Amino acid sequence: MPLVSVVMPVYNSAATLGAAVRSVLTQTHADLELLVTDDRSTDSSMDLLREFAEQDERVLPETAPEQGGAGRARNLAIQRARGDYIAFLDSDDMWLPEKTEKQLAFAAEGDAPLTFTSYFKMDADHAGESVDWVPTDRVIHAREHVDYRAMLVRDHIGALTAMYDRRVLGTRLMPEMRKRQDYALWLSIMRNGADARGLAEPLAVYRAHQAGSLSSNKLSLVQYNWALYRQHEHLSVVRSTRALAGAAWQSLRNSRI
Repeated sequence: MPLVSVVMPVYNSAATLGAAVRSVLTQTHADLELLVTDDRSTDSSMDLLREFAEQDERVLPETAPEQGGAGRARNLAIQRARGDYIAFLDSDDMWLPEKTEKQLAFAAEGDAPLTFTSYFKMDADHAGESVDWVPTDRVIHAREHVDYRAMLVRDHIGALTAMYDRRVLGTRLMPEMRKRQDYALWLSIMRNGADARGLAEPLAVYRAHQAGSLSSNKLSLVQYNWALYRQHEHLSVVRSTRALAGAAWQSLRNSRI
């Protein structure tokens, strides 16, 4: 049975952390470890994690030496991982019970080193809800197959569903970027020729936060995507402009979901 290392960054997540952790510990594939990095929370997040760790030895929390953001917190967890696969879940999202089992089978059948799934989308104000309640009418559908070119236009991979095969790809860390570190990681994997395969069944639940106006979100997209294309992917100005235009259009369409 492959060991799955689940990477979870935490910062002031006491309201949702319990549901997220329990969704991992109740997986039908039990051979896993939950590597949590607390990014210097000021609420009771670390106390909750210690309680979970006392009850289940698979929960392995650590406090970051200094506050560095979600990307660095994830990397600290990845560096501690022992698993054959690396999977990702944020502290305000959740997995359905069969997520790990079904995704491992899917990855093995398709010989895919990077896989992802469809997922449900719920409003963040349902902080106390667990996977016993999911908004079945709001699904973000996974594409069957994604290559590097398609990923430049849009990040098709929900980070809460992503899993990569460490035996094939080695230990892959997220680039040191302020935002969109997960997107940069998928691109770095796929730039080397590895495509990603999507499982159609929704197996996770994403809490959607209102982080400002639609216009401010689009401006942020432009800024961070441009930096990603030019500084991380080293694309030309022309190719970056084309990719950015496609990304802006896709973002506008997705905002209606």
